[in-house]
Amino acid sequence: MKTKMTMIYWKGEKFLLGKLLEHPEIMAQGETLQELEKNIKDAYMMMALDDFLRIHHV
Repeated sequence: MKTKMTMIYWKGEKFLLGKLLEHPEIMAQGETLQELEKNIKDAYMMMALDDFLRIHHV
């Protein structure tokens, strides 16, 4: 299942910073746009896994 979300990003002093519009608590950074996209996907997956484990009491 593919989930589409909107990432907003901006240039900080050293890195690109981004967050998901649908989940503004999920933020990441990267030196390139590709690295930022990978890092924000990883952050989303960690949050989703944490939610799954909490719901199912694993």
